[in-house]
Amino acid sequence: MAGVFHGIGQAILLAASMLWSVFWSLVLGFALSGMIQSMVSQARVRSLLGGDGPRALALATLFGAASSSCSYASAAISRSLFKRGAGLAPSLAFLFASTNLVVELGLVLWLLLGWQFTLAEWVGGVVLVAIMSVLVRLTYPRALVEAARAHAEMGGGHDHASAPVSGDGVWQKLRNPELKLRIAQSFSMDVSMLWKDVLAGFLIAGALGAFVPDGFWAALFLKDAPGWLHAPADAAIGPVIAVFSFVCSIGNVPLAAILWGSGIGFGGVLAFLYADLIVLPLLDVYRRFYGWRMAAYIAGIFYATMVLAGLAVDLAFSAIGLVPQHRPGARMAPMHFAMDTTFWLNLAALALSITLLVTARRHPARHPHHCAMHG
Repeated sequence: MAGVFHGIGQAILLAASMLWSVFWSLVLGFALSGMIQSMVSQARVRSLLGGDGPRALALATLFGAASSSCSYASAAISRSLFKRGAGLAPSLAFLFASTNLVVELGLVLWLLLGWQFTLAEWVGGVVLVAIMSVLVRLTYPRALVEAARAHAEMGGGHDHASAPVSGDGVWQKLRNPELKLRIAQSFSMDVSMLWKDVLAGFLIAGALGAFVPDGFWAALFLKDAPGWLHAPADAAIGPVIAVFSFVCSIGNVPLAAILWGSGIGFGGVLAFLYADLIVLPLLDVYRRFYGWRMAAYIAGIFYATMVLAGLAVDLAFSAIGLVPQHRPGARMAPMHFAMDTTFWLNLAALALSITLLVTARRHPARHPHHCAMHG
């Protein structure tokens, strides 16, 4: 029994250590995301994303990168785009970009796993869009798409849209006194939607680090298999683990750090990170939005895309020597508290987050914000 309590303590300490090391980057990322959301009109986005051509795909990717990193909010925005006439491929491209090309995710990856993973995540976001668009073009289910557009939705969802601040250009919008209020409201919405996923991700990662031995992961990911089999197997298994982890978006990063520290291959970790869009709760969201047949189609396209992208980025980074040196058996250890740079950055981030949350509480957003599916 003493061993169990010791393990629980180690798990909590490891989770707290990882959260402490990235807290400032989360706050900074959410604040930057709120600024972008407060300056970009979604009506303008919808008007540019009709069709499935390269221009619509590129714009969807750019708009996705400038949006919220919350997978549930991104799914709701993607649904809105799709049901208002955007092509299927651009709507799905928005989803991939909004959960793989955002600032806060890159910062957390950099701090927990290194800059190579941040670069691979961002490069992979573009690769994901490219592969997905090819697969959609090859398998385009025209009748299913039309049925999905007309599907009567069940239940609520995340309404994360708000009108941007007024102004003819970027400089005028930055000078608009309403900008701070809009940023605070968007920041508060992101926090309210993501805090459970983020906290769960760190706690699950801490538990895995404390209780699951390296040998389990080595057996699951065929660590001793030949290289030609090891990399594809890692890429194929990574998304499956993500599906059943129930943790999406940034919450996946600490789990990825545990997997990497346990000896999993580069491509397997990337495929795991890419798979935040097919966790079980989100698959149910797709079913509510589009019907079960389209949800199954999206799940299949996403899984194939994630496996191929993870493997492709792994091969490319290996070829140019950008895969970080792997230390088999190395695990993340709890950090020691110190009044260092991280302490002061976290202190500033805490002050900023309190300011924004208090501002949002005093001036709540005027549009409804449903979180029924994020539970």
